[in-house]
Amino acid sequence: MRHIAELEARVARLEARVNLAATEPDAAPASPIELTAVAGRTEDELEFEVGQNWFAKVGIAVLTLGAIFMMSLPYASLPAAVPSLIGGALAIGLFALARMWRQSFELVSGHLRGVAMALFYFATLRLYFFGTRHVLATDTFIGRAALVAVVALNLVLAYRRKSPWLVGLALVLGHVTAVAVGAGSFLLPAVVVLAALAVAGALKNNWPGLALAGIPLGYATYFAWAGNDPFLGRPFQFVAGPSVAPGFVLVVAVILAAGPLLRRDHRVEDGLTNTSALLNCALGYGVFFLHTLARHGTIFAPAHLAASLVFLGLAVAFWVRERSHVSTFLYAMTGYMALSMAIIKATAAPDVFVWLSLQSVIVVTTAIWFRSRFIVVANFLIYLGIVLGYIVVAEKESGISVGFGIVALVSARILNWQKERLELKTGLMRNAYLLSAFVVFPYALYHLVPSRHVALAWVGLAVGYYVMNFIVRNQKYRWMGHATLLLTTFYLVTLGTREFEPVFRVLSFLVLGTVLLIVSLVFTRLRKRQRATVVAPSPPA
Repeated sequence: MRHIAELEARVARLEARVNLAATEPDAAPASPIELTAVAGRTEDELEFEVGQNWFAKVGIAVLTLGAIFMMSLPYASLPAAVPSLIGGALAIGLFALARMWRQSFELVSGHLRGVAMALFYFATLRLYFFGTRHVLATDTFIGRAALVAVVALNLVLAYRRKSPWLVGLALVLGHVTAVAVGAGSFLLPAVVVLAALAVAGALKNNWPGLALAGIPLGYATYFAWAGNDPFLGRPFQFVAGPSVAPGFVLVVAVILAAGPLLRRDHRVEDGLTNTSALLNCALGYGVFFLHTLARHGTIFAPAHLAASLVFLGLAVAFWVRERSHVSTFLYAMTGYMALSMAIIKATAAPDVFVWLSLQSVIVVTTAIWFRSRFIVVANFLIYLGIVLGYIVVAEKESGISVGFGIVALVSARILNWQKERLELKTGLMRNAYLLSAFVVFPYALYHLVPSRHVALAWVGLAVGYYVMNFIVRNQKYRWMGHATLLLTTFYLVTLGTREFEPVFRVLSFLVLGTVLLIVSLVFTRLRKRQRATVVAPSPPA
């Protein structure tokens, strides 16, 4: 033992000297003998890693696949239950071997325990599938009870070992059971229970990866059932199922969101939490959308309205509990998307664009409460998409574009009102909405009023901007009035001189010239007042 201790001390000194040489330029370099010793030790460690760990994992995986393939053979000459009994006996033997080696071969013992769980489950599943004759059926109470009992036993064994990998394996087998049974009355409650077990295990034992793994497992299981269980040899097609089936997806989404929401250290929004939110929104709402679109058209609008309330509620929960930015943004945008889908389904074109634009105001209002610049930017891009979509779809202007302009002005006022709360100090998004209004209003008036009245309407719009400047005391509205007058001038010079009737041509030029002159006089007067205030002598003390 003394020699071993001396050898370990010498290796430690060599490692310290090598590290010191790597970090300190003035340190003496290690000798070739020392470097060779360290290199040899590193090579030995790599060899032990490959020989002990990698070969053990690969070997056990290969043996497991071999046993499963062996049990999946038909064995027509044997009674139907014999392959399952052999597989069960092999699983029990592996459980016993894992227990015997739990101290001497701890690593192999843990892998053997997982193999035993998988073989025990597959031996049970062999009673229902793969053979020419089946002992049990998945459409009977006893058949389902046997599968549930095996899954429950595996879960108990995994939780007793305090192993997240074994618990994850047991949950995978639980989802396989739900797909194997295939009936909606069994699968829909099963995915809810399994999601709850994954979240409960993650929270109780601080295994966040377990809750993350439950997200693709739960939604993939539901999608397999909604797609007519193609794993059982059926053609892929969406099934109608009960009308409440999509509601189970929303329940699962809430349960799976509870894992990251109720985690112990909720003060830090880590990558795992953000990934969970992204997967929960993308997979959850994606499956919900596809199934309701394919087979639940009659309840599409109310179903997506309910989904909107669920995801917006999750966004509020994440904001209230931990002031989350990423998770709140993802859940909120998913809720807004669901609301948009409900509006699109419930309202015909072109009126649907009115409701979608009004939704934009709601989004801006909630974004202020969430203090989310991400939502503001995303909402503006969606607003532009709505405007462009209306321009492409609408065959005739019906005044809806005026509503777009009003929405842009209201959104800009809301952002200006709460600019400190959103920390939008540059005013970029406010200017973007004002620019949208500046473009949309002339476009709407150009299509709504007769061509000979367009210039007069634009002059009236410019006067309206000046009035807005007088009310809210914001210089940006003055600039919008200036730009509108310049646009009107360009329009009259290029088109008015050729296309207008003489009377309206003269009237348009007179009105525009008068307004331009009045604006010039007003600004001249204001400039004189400012100069007089600057040069006025201060009163004596």
